[in-house]
Amino acid sequence: MMNMWQMVVSYIPDWQVFLQAIVILIVPIVIYVIANKLQSTMGSQISQNTKSENKSEENSARNNKDTEEAKANPFIMGNYEADLAVIKQRIGTNCDVHFREFMIGGTDKRAAVIYIEGLYDKDLIEFQVLEPLMIDDIEGIENSSGDTKMTKTNLMNKMLPVSQIRETLNLEEVVTEILMGSTALLVDGIAEVLLLGTAKGKSRSIEEPLSEGLLRGPREGFTEVLSDNTALLRRHGKNECLQLTKFEVGTRVKKDLVIAYVSDIANSDLVKEVQRRIESINMDYLAESGYVEQLIEDNSLSPFQQVQNTERPDRVISALLEGRVAILLDGSPFALIVPVTFSMLIQSPEDYYERWIPGSLLRILRYIATFFALFAPALYISFISFQPGLIPTKLVITIIEARQGVPFPSLIEALIMEIAIEILREAGVRLPKPIGPAMGIVGGLIIGDAAVNAGLVSPFLVIVVAVTAISSFAIPTYSAGITLRVLRFAAMFCAAMFGIYGTVLFFLLLSSHLVKLKSFGVPYLSPVTSYRFSDWKDFILRMPFRVMKQRPQMMKTKDSDRKK
Repeated sequence: MMNMWQMVVSYIPDWQVFLQAIVILIVPIVIYVIANKLQSTMGSQISQNTKSENKSEENSARNNKDTEEAKANPFIMGNYEADLAVIKQRIGTNCDVHFREFMIGGTDKRAAVIYIEGLYDKDLIEFQVLEPLMIDDIEGIENSSGDTKMTKTNLMNKMLPVSQIRETLNLEEVVTEILMGSTALLVDGIAEVLLLGTAKGKSRSIEEPLSEGLLRGPREGFTEVLSDNTALLRRHGKNECLQLTKFEVGTRVKKDLVIAYVSDIANSDLVKEVQRRIESINMDYLAESGYVEQLIEDNSLSPFQQVQNTERPDRVISALLEGRVAILLDGSPFALIVPVTFSMLIQSPEDYYERWIPGSLLRILRYIATFFALFAPALYISFISFQPGLIPTKLVITIIEARQGVPFPSLIEALIMEIAIEILREAGVRLPKPIGPAMGIVGGLIIGDAAVNAGLVSPFLVIVVAVTAISSFAIPTYSAGITLRVLRFAAMFCAAMFGIYGTVLFFLLLSSHLVKLKSFGVPYLSPVTSYRFSDWKDFILRMPFRVMKQRPQMMKTKDSDRKK
C-alpha cells in the first residue's frame, strides 16, 4: 500500500510546475483587463473628438454654404463679381492659379484674366490681351442700345488679336480649361466667359527614340506633347484623308487622346470598334499610354501584347497606310497601333529602308533569335537530363566532362544563371546611362567566370545563357522581349519535368493559344492562320516593292491597292 502511494506521489509535479501554471493562467486575465480599460479610455476620447469634429463640421458647413450652392450650379451666372467669386472658390486656393483684375481702357468696365503659372504664354497675355484692353482707348464696346452680344462680338473680333478664342457658360469647362493652360477672361457686362488659347508649357525637344534605334532612317521620335505628336504625323503623312479624332479620358484627371487613321483606307468597323473601346474606358487617371493598352486589349490574361507601342512617327504612318489605327495620349511619347500581329513585333522599319535581300536576311535572323531566346535553356535541360542520346557522342562527352563537380541538377543550374542575367539586365536599365551598359557587361563576365570557377555551373551553360541573352536583345520590340523572357522560364520547367516531350508540349500549347488569340478581330498569327498568300510577301521574307502591290488582306481595307 505504501509503495502504491509513493508511486502516486512520484507522479505529482513539483510546486514550481503549479506556480508556472498559475502564472500562465493569470497573465491572459491581466492582459484582458488592461485591454478593456485602454479601450474604454480610447472610446471616451474618440467620443469627445467626434463631438468637437461635429461642431467644427457644423461651423464649416454654415461657412461654406454659399460655396456648395455655387458648386451645385454648373453654369456661369452672368454676374462679374459672383462668377469671379465662384471660380476663386473652386481653384483660387491653389498657389499656381493667378487672378489679374484690371479696368478696361476708356470705360468703367472691370475685367479679370485667370491663368496657371508655368502653363501660359506670358508675352501673349501681356501684349495681345492686357495691352489692347487696358492701354487702348476702346470705343464701341457697347452700342447705343446696350446689346451685350454686340459687346462680346466687338471684343472677340476687334479687340483681342488671339488666334484661339471661344465663349462658354459652363463652369466645369472653364475650370478644366484653366487647369489645362488656357486663360479665362471675365468682363463686367458680358455673360459668357472667354477662353483664350494661351497654353505654352516647357516640353522636351524632338529627339531620336531611345528604345528603337536604327542605323538608317528618320532620327525623330514622339514627345510628351500631344500637339507636337500630331504635327509629326501631319508632316510625315501629308494627306487630307488622315483623320485625327480627339477624345477626353480620365474621370478625375482629364487628358486628351487622339486616334489617327486614313479615312479612305481603314475599315470603318475597325475604327468604330477602337472608338467604342476608348469611350468605355472608366478610370480616374491615365498616366501613360500603357494604361490605354491594357484597358482596350482583347485578352488581358494572355502574355502576348495585342497592341503595339512605338516612338517612331514613320512606323505609325506606315501602319496607317496598311489600314491600321493609331492612338496617341497626351503626356506619353509612345503611340499605340492596332491591330497587331506577332510578325509585326519581329519586324523593324529598317527592313524597308534597306534593299530587300539584306532586309530579308535580317528578318530571318530575328526569327532565329526569337527561337533561341525562348527555347535555348529548355533544350539544354532536356538534352542534358533526359535525352543525351540525341546529342553527338563527342559533344556529350565534352559536356559531361565540363559538368564534373557541379552539385546542382541542370534545372537549378540554369535557373541560377538566368536569374543572375535578369537581375543584371534590370540593374543596367535602372542605373544611369553612362554606367548602365558597362555594369551589365562587366557584371555578367565576373559572375559567369566566378560561377564556373566555383563549380556552381558548367562552362557550356554559360555559353547557352549568353546566346539566349544576346538573342533576346535582337528583338526590335522591347515588350515582346519581356514576354519571351517570362515564357522562357515556363519552358524550362516543362523541360525539367518531361524532357524534350515537355518542350514540345509547351510549344504546342503556346501555338494553340496564339492560333486562338486575336487583336481587334485580326488573328494574331496572320498570315499563318487564315492563310492568305499575298500577305506572305511581307512575312518571313520582305519581297521587293514591285511585288508588294496590295495592302494586307487581313485588314480588309477600303482601298487594297498600294499602287495605282
